[in-house]
Amino acid sequence: MGLKLSKEYEYDGKQYKELKLNLEELTGKDMLTAEKEAKLLDPHINVPELSKTYLAVLASRAAQVPVDFVVNLKAKDFSAVTLEVQNFLLE
Repeated sequence: MGLKLSKEYEYDGKQYKELKLNLEELTGKDMLTAEKEAKLLDPHINVPELSKTYLAVLASRAAQVPVDFVVNLKAKDFSAVTLEVQNFLLE
């Protein structure tokens, strides 16, 4: 699924107008790996599915982009991306 971004971003020489989140292809292993990575960034995470850090890391895995790209999106786009991941997980 492609999530349209509010503006075009450039990262590592590539242009992004949307972020393609391939959430359906994520595995439990992806989720566990993302949780470990998120806890390195924020050791105070208690419930990963409610953590913006965890959701950003998982989004980066689903979109196959670096976490740094996701966390540096403007607030509106960052919120849209993390909410999309959270909604997918909690459906």
